[in-house]
Amino acid sequence: MNKNKKYFLIYVVNILLGLLYISPLIWMVVSAFKPENRIFADMSKGLAAFWPAGATLDNFKEVFVRSNMPRYILNSVTYVTILVFLSMAVNSAFGYALAKFEFKGKNVILTVVLSLLVLPLESILLSLFFIVNKLGWVDSYLALIIPFIVKCFDVYLFRQFFLDVPDDLIEAAEIDGANKIQTLFKVTIPMMMPSITICMFLSITNGFKLFDQNLSLTAGEPSKMSEMMALNIFNTFYGRTGWEGVGQAKAVIFFAIVVVIGMIQLRATRSKEVQQ
Repeated sequence: MNKNKKYFLIYVVNILLGLLYISPLIWMVVSAFKPENRIFADMSKGLAAFWPAGATLDNFKEVFVRSNMPRYILNSVTYVTILVFLSMAVNSAFGYALAKFEFKGKNVILTVVLSLLVLPLESILLSLFFIVNKLGWVDSYLALIIPFIVKCFDVYLFRQFFLDVPDDLIEAAEIDGANKIQTLFKVTIPMMMPSITICMFLSITNGFKLFDQNLSLTAGEPSKMSEMMALNIFNTFYGRTGWEGVGQAKAVIFFAIVVVIGMIQLRATRSKEVQQ
């Protein structure tokens, strides 16, 4: 087998694996444009499930006519805004302390942070529920915000970037008359923009995708006030007979919103990196 044939086969295999990977997304988009009676009926017809036969916009009309989608979008936006602000402040301060301060137990704390990186959320969700219940936070935003402010990956990433900020540069700024606040905003933060870009993007996208915690800790209560968009899509698709197409339409709209917000955030923070 010559070199060209070898690379051709590799490309073909990669393309097929890529299509297999995104097939659920393709099915979601196609199903959003199908009549209700065709969504599952076409599943037994092979590739016909991925073809929008009898395409219609009725599902999207139902989203805005009979579904209170803006409310759940607002719930998600409110939650993500609060969580991102608190996460950036707390995790960056935590990372700065681990990078620049010397204190007893520093290495132990760092070891714990690194160990928790490999611990899946599902393994502690039950224990988390008992703790939240004891604190009286069940069915409130506190249950979705407080336990998830500190993120081990963000802390570790901030620490690594803070280690790359030379102490001599900070001392030079102080010698030139800059106070702590000026040094932070004029010297340190501009050099930290790559880590801020990554952590903020992950916090935004993960916040919008919140499902397991929302379902187990609040279930959208009280009165759907804490029901995020991902949980609402699940409840629409599986909880209401005949609303499967509307659930798919909601998912498509939600996907587009998250992509747009994520791209705007990336562009905004990366522009700061270029300017600096």
